[in-house]
Amino acid sequence: MTKQTPPTAPAPSSVQMNSFEHGGIAVIIGASGGIGGAFAQHLADTKQFSQIIGLSRSSTPPLDLLDETSIEQCADHIARQQGDVRLVIDATGFLHNDDFQPEKTWRQIDPASMAHNFAINAIGPALLMKHFLPLLAKQGKSAFVTLSARVGSIGDNHIGGWYGYRAAKAALNQLVKTMAVELARKRRDAICIALHPGTVDTGLSAPFAKSGLAVQTPQQATANMLNVISLLTRDQSGGFFAYDGSPIQW
Repeated sequence: MTKQTPPTAPAPSSVQMNSFEHGGIAVIIGASGGIGGAFAQHLADTKQFSQIIGLSRSSTPPLDLLDETSIEQCADHIARQQGDVRLVIDATGFLHNDDFQPEKTWRQIDPASMAHNFAINAIGPALLMKHFLPLLAKQGKSAFVTLSARVGSIGDNHIGGWYGYRAAKAALNQLVKTMAVELARKRRDAICIALHPGTVDTGLSAPFAKSGLAVQTPQQATANMLNVISLLTRDQSGGFFAYDGSPIQW
């Protein structure tokens, strides 16, 4: 039998970030990963930002989603930089590792696996928003973007499974919506959104990519998402969007 190659998503147009004021700071959390690194490269190519700062467990200072002190220290580091923080992208996430795999049935639900899913996919991003939303520029467009997943949509759940991951991403979506409500009272031009990157050719999704799905490279996926971010306005803050800009039901 001939092995089928998944279709490749079309290449995006060039990345434009002109809706953000020139010269601000962009922060990529999870910069050591494939998606985070691609975000950073695209942003550098736009020359729209004066600084692009990558944070991860291996950065200086290091950021560990399981350690709030490290998150606070990284936020303090960013606050000391010259310039307005215009864009913060949370490109972190957890789907599986050697110890935990997505559940195919309720019989596989494991409290340790579920707790780890929530720690990385919901509580960690909540702490990022706690410490980084106050850093966003007080005037003019700014954005905090976190990577969610379409499987976190309750309305779009038709096949079941993946209990911990689905539930944690659904929790993340609620956190984004709630944070956006408070953010609007303090930063009228700021945006807080959840983005679904689609199926991306990384170690995170490789074992679970289904035949027939359009698989994007990290460069394609991040270019698509950045173009969506550039087009979003404050009226869309608190929303959940796919990499092509289409809204996803909660």
